[in-house]
Amino acid sequence: MPTADRSTIWPYDEQGEPRQFYYSRYNHPAGVEAETTLGALEGGDALLFASGTAATTAVVLSFARPGTTIALAEGAYFGTSVLFRMLEAWGLRFVEFDQTQTPPPADIVWVEAPANPVLTMPDWAALRAHGSLVVCDATVATPIYLRSLDEGADVVVHSATKFLTGSHDALLGAVVARDPELSERLREVRVKTGPIAAPDAAARLSEGLATLEDRMQRHTESAT
Repeated sequence: MPTADRSTIWPYDEQGEPRQFYYSRYNHPAGVEAETTLGALEGGDALLFASGTAATTAVVLSFARPGTTIALAEGAYFGTSVLFRMLEAWGLRFVEFDQTQTPPPADIVWVEAPANPVLTMPDWAALRAHGSLVVCDATVATPIYLRSLDEGADVVVHSATKFLTGSHDALLGAVVARDPELSERLREVRVKTGPIAAPDAAARLSEGLATLEDRMQRHTESAT
């Protein structure tokens, strides 16, 4: 298993300037290692969070404002709609839609590929033509079966607790984006709100990603 440096602070250099790692709320070695590997699989810049729900919350805080409307795929993970409903008190609006069809007018379109648990897939052509920010929860597919950024998603969300780690021993979320401006905004929100993944969980993810393709193939064979 990869080692996890549990330090919370690191010394500055001889000129009094911070090195790559200086305070673990910004980043830490185990997190950067896992983010680099996951980012390569997804074809984007990955950021780890303390849970899948924390990752979802960070996306909303990064790109929504009071009055923002999110079109959410019907049959998506129930916790996503629960979170959005809670945030209605802050001016967020959301509507559910059949993701196999064209999304309704919205500022953000939130799909799942496939949806958990109904297993519908989004209409990628309709999403690419929609013009709004597209967020895809790809927890079930993983980058082994789907690279959502290649299909038209702007941001990918994972509950890394599930298939990515694979051993039910780490609570973890991830967000991946390809646009540097989106990535920087997500990083800024993570730093300022604090839900970064712990080093031990990040190290577990690195371990899980090393076997991800073999495990996903075995899952598919068993299910078939």
